[in-house]
Amino acid sequence: MDTFECIKTKIEVREFSKRDVPSEIRKKVLEAARLTGTGLNTQHWRFILVDNKDNLKKLAEDSTSGSWVAGANFAIIILTNPKYHFHSIDAGRVLQNMQLAAWNSQICSGLFTGIKQEQLQTDFEIPENLSPTIIAGFGYPAREVTGKMKKKNRLQLHELVYYEKYGNSELV
Repeated sequence: MDTFECIKTKIEVREFSKRDVPSEIRKKVLEAARLTGTGLNTQHWRFILVDNKDNLKKLAEDSTSGSWVAGANFAIIILTNPKYHFHSIDAGRVLQNMQLAAWNSQICSGLFTGIKQEQLQTDFEIPENLSPTIIAGFGYPAREVTGKMKKKNRLQLHELVYYEKYGNSELV
């Protein structure tokens, strides 16, 4: 799929089918993560792949906003090192690459950041120097979704982009 088309059609999904995602696709999603740039090339992030149904349920219980992850085929906990002031930017960069790599193979995803940190760190044995920054769930959608069927509710470019100075509505 063309990169722009992938960006244009990708939507967030939080209801997944029972169909297993092949290991080659999971590996590709993780490889997309590995290839993502980081500030100062620190490569400080780490990832926990969760696909055991009991652990997905535990992950849902450790959440304040992601109970839906229990129904995902797999999830990835993105860990970053908060000593780097850019760690949350790096988490967003890696998440976007993983989601686009997944969507390229028709695998949907959703994310959440609401977690019970102490509980999550204990349950998944996360070291103190790393912070669970974002959690993403992946899987085939519960119902057919192409991204093209649903118009994204986004502001128009002329509402977001200014020319040379904030407030100058001349578009480039």
